Amino acid sequence: MSANPPRRAHGGSPSTSTTPPPHRATPPSTAQRATGRRRFLGLLSLSALAVSCGTVGGRDGVPPDTLRYQGWAGTVTPPELAADLGYLDGVSLRWVGNTTSGPQDIQSAASGQVDFGGAFNGAVVKMAAAKAPVTAVVSYYGVDEKRYHGLYVRRNGPLRDGRDLIGKRVAMNTLGAHAEAVLDTYLRKEGLSDDEAQRVERVALPPVNLEQALRAGQIDVAVLGDILRDQALERGGVRALVNDHELLGSFSAGTYVVANRFLDRHPDVVRAFVTGVARAIEWSRERPHEEVVDRMLRIVRRRDRGEDTTPLRYWQSYGVAGSGGRIAARELSTWAEWLDDRDEIARERVDIPRAYSNAYNRYRGPARATPVPDHTGGARAARPPHTTGRHTANSRGAEPR
Repeated sequence: MSANPPRRAHGGSPSTSTTPPPHRATPPSTAQRATGRRRFLGLLSLSALAVSCGTVGGRDGVPPDTLRYQGWAGTVTPPELAADLGYLDGVSLRWVGNTTSGPQDIQSAASGQVDFGGAFNGAVVKMAAAKAPVTAVVSYYGVDEKRYHGLYVRRNGPLRDGRDLIGKRVAMNTLGAHAEAVLDTYLRKEGLSDDEAQRVERVALPPVNLEQALRAGQIDVAVLGDILRDQALERGGVRALVNDHELLGSFSAGTYVVANRFLDRHPDVVRAFVTGVARAIEWSRERPHEEVVDRMLRIVRRRDRGEDTTPLRYWQSYGVAGSGGRIAARELSTWAEWLDDRDEIARERVDIPRAYSNAYNRYRGPARATPVPDHTGGARAARPPHTTGRHTANSRGAEPR
């Protein structure tokens, strides 16, 4: 969820005994942010050129109804669940490896190395600001009372509030994304000035190493979520300062993006994929928890990637707010405002309605109000989204460009 070089993981478990040195970063100055923004825009410009010219990520004979993707070790993603449930309507998936970074994943989608990638909506907004030729098509993760990320410290340590974090190291899976947005929101709510917030050091570590680094004293705060959070709490000795559900309420936080070139050439494939993912999200919401976890365990064991299945028993929810993963404009625009506040993008460069589309989502379940985040520390409820963003279906059911 940032433009920083990601670390990739192929398998592995939370019991990994060696913690690599963290990638450290303090909040950048305005000049550093401008430089970082130029580098990010340059990277995305190259991705855009590669996609338009067809020079990167050739399909090597892979048919268009077989979608290449990156997974997350020890996790069953909504597309993987949809495939197992038979919801993809003739579309199949081809796993090409694992990632621990949303920005890396969506950059791979932009360059054509994979056919879809998912990331925090702030990273998707950065791509929109860079005019990358991709479109967000469905939400796939979010925050609710069961699925959330928090700032965790050692139970007997001295850290009690945001001001205590000045001069301390806060570790997360990647910089400039969901975890850092939560940290920034918390520091602002705690009354820290911009200069004080810049003195809170942010470091990147693989997710499976965060708890160990915290317990070993290599970092002062770990941003933990979902399975890794519940494992740490079960082992004891850690406590939360705050979590993103307390700060922002329930909301969809990340979307899958697809290259516009692929959307133009294979709209039926994208429609089957998106609708299948939407159905899988709702299936996981409606079925008993034990049934969902049992199915995920079978999926991980059957794919035989050498993954530890123990963490899956802690799974609770995908956290998606909208019905069938439908995207609300505010789920993107609120992070455009956050990034503009950080001088990472110019808000006027982002055309939110063209950055996403609900037109490929044919799931027709009960409508629900979609809560949306407010990075200043509150949350609002939006009406169920009926507009489709960049593509609107015409009377013949096509998505005009």
